[in-house]
Amino acid sequence: QVQLVESGGGLVQAGGSLRLSCAASGRTFSTYAMGWFRQAPGKEREFLAQITWGLGSTYYAGSAKGRFTISRDNPKNTVYLQMNSLKPEDTAVYYCAAKFKAGGAYEYWGQGTQVTVSS
Repeated sequence: QVQLVESGGGLVQAGGSLRLSCAASGRTFSTYAMGWFRQAPGKEREFLAQITWGLGSTYYAGSAKGRFTISRDNPKNTVYLQMNSLKPEDTAVYYCAAKFKAGGAYEYWGQGTQVTVSS
């Protein structure tokens, strides 16, 4: 079992920045990678970025490239998502998730944190 707790969401004006955090506990030693997703009202959940715990290799969806940066702090078992130049269309609930295998499905999810970008 892995427990994930997101924080750092809130209300920000367009053009602003936010840094989301995801604190992991439990079976973190066997986690292969962590990812960030978001879901806007009436839309499907969207993958944003992934980082592996070991090498720190990153992968981004097109919508996240250039504005979002994923990073990790292994001793703190925490993953971050730095979001810059935010737009109203970035408004969504943001989730972090954990997977145990390369190519496997994300099995554990946090409760989500709301990000609202005002115009």
